[in-house]
Amino acid sequence: MCGIVGYLGPRDASKVLIEGLARLEYRGYDSAGVAVLNGSGLKLRRAVGRLRNLADSLKAEPLVGQMGMGHTRWATHGAPAEKNAHPHLSENGKVAVIHNGIIENYRDLKGDLQAAGVRFASETDTECIAHLVARHYQGDLLAAVHAAVQRLHGAWALVVAHADHPDLLVVARRGSPLLIGLGQGENFVASDVTPLLPYTRQVIYLDEGQLATVSRGQVQVFDAALKPVAHKVETSELTLDAAEKGGFEHFMLKEIHEQPVAVEATLRGRIKDGRVDLGELALDPAALKGVRRLQLIACGTSLYSAMVGKYLIEQRTALPTECWSASEYRYADPVIDASVLVIAISQSGETADTLEALRLARGKGARTLAICNVMGSSIPRTCDATLYTRAGPEIGVASTKAYTAQLTAFELLALGLGRLLGRPNDTEEARVVKGLEALPAQIRRLLEGDIVGVKRCAKRYQNVTNFMYIGRHFNYPTALEGALKLKEISYIHAEGYPGGEMKHGPLALVEGTFPTIAICPRGRTREKMISNIQEIKARKGVVVVVATEGDQEARELADYLIEIPPCEEEVSPILAVVPLQLLAYYTATQLGRDVDKPRNLAKSVTVE
Repeated sequence: MCGIVGYLGPRDASKVLIEGLARLEYRGYDSAGVAVLNGSGLKLRRAVGRLRNLADSLKAEPLVGQMGMGHTRWATHGAPAEKNAHPHLSENGKVAVIHNGIIENYRDLKGDLQAAGVRFASETDTECIAHLVARHYQGDLLAAVHAAVQRLHGAWALVVAHADHPDLLVVARRGSPLLIGLGQGENFVASDVTPLLPYTRQVIYLDEGQLATVSRGQVQVFDAALKPVAHKVETSELTLDAAEKGGFEHFMLKEIHEQPVAVEATLRGRIKDGRVDLGELALDPAALKGVRRLQLIACGTSLYSAMVGKYLIEQRTALPTECWSASEYRYADPVIDASVLVIAISQSGETADTLEALRLARGKGARTLAICNVMGSSIPRTCDATLYTRAGPEIGVASTKAYTAQLTAFELLALGLGRLLGRPNDTEEARVVKGLEALPAQIRRLLEGDIVGVKRCAKRYQNVTNFMYIGRHFNYPTALEGALKLKEISYIHAEGYPGGEMKHGPLALVEGTFPTIAICPRGRTREKMISNIQEIKARKGVVVVVATEGDQEARELADYLIEIPPCEEEVSPILAVVPLQLLAYYTATQLGRDVDKPRNLAKSVTVE
């Protein structure tokens, strides 16, 4: 989950590194550091806390050089402290290493190194790598890095420099993302493409187990056996504007407002003549007839989109569909064979738990499909086919537009699979497609509507310490996602429950100062939700109701009403979640939280 950037070229390396890290800080912000190579050797500068602390230090005492590496840290081994910040140096000060991932056998490695007389300066697993490279180094840095990684267990994206090689970075990846940016007389390394966008959109995505040497004028890629391999140069579709705030106070607010465009992009080209067309997936109807079950695997917000997906897929295909937390899937001995279609959902395409669960499924013969936002990431590369959401870069740690784009993708996929599996229903498909096509305008209407009212609601309840969110069927996951948004950026405890479960325990919490957010759009469960709201009101509970415009009964029951436009029941989670995102955002900002960088969290979870 850490951010990595490397540079070789004619520019001031420190400036390139700091600007690159600023675009990667969403990946971790416990500490930051840079190493720059100049005529005096490798020079290191590190600082605890946000990147600005490091930037201020470099302004006061610049590090001059034209080659270097930078790192922003999300702590796994060792507390946030300057000694644990990356880069890490070998004892002789000649090898510098930055690392994203976890070295699972670092205790054994550290013990062996200490027994050989090596002294450690940090508590991190990464420092082992610097010492290993130094001990294996005999003039060939690539060979030394290769020898070192042979001893590692776990996941890594590594950038290694040596004081004796002023025009060389050696990089390696296993389980964590790493790419190379190609410039004119300069080259770059990064965890994702955003730091590269001011300079180049030409990139090489390293595959699992690969290493590479990077100099100013040349890049060479090698497989795990150090055999040179051909590499594909791709042009990133992202632009620099897409990775900037665009006048919004926070990335999260910008991304909330980008949801109409994200939904439009996810739908584009996939509806033809009123029917879903997923020809891009190249799915074989004959092969799919052998599918007897589906398993959806995901983490966090993506897991809640998968829960909605389960309802949609079972409704359209009549196939049993399981929804799994990817972090549990590997250890639960799931029943997997060639009759199972596994669908992995991930915004980044690098979520470690999801990736490992996917590899398990493939190893047992399952067919695989990804729903993913980031092209070229590991999960799409691992799957048989990918449905890209096309939401654009999501920088805010709390996912918003990626979620609504995933829900949109599931709507398309459920209809498409239903048709491929021989269960077409033209009337139903036409109804849902019409609802999908109306979504962008409806989301815009929501965002242009009573935002002042949502702000007022947030201010009213900002000092409450506990919230309950309830919903049913398609909108039970909406309750879970709404609660997650509030807790992760405001630090207020919130829980989501199925509405029908309130009387099986949670109702005991209800009293006059305990608010419940009830998601109650029109649909088959609306009457039951109204009953749940009445149960809460009978116990003097406070209820904020998200309801369809014109629902007078909901209005009369609600202590505070938030309205969404009329829509098809299946697409209501896409609309209902938007005011919940805004409620969380305004609650957090009114409490003075850093919504783009909530404490203890990072955007892309690339460690298990």
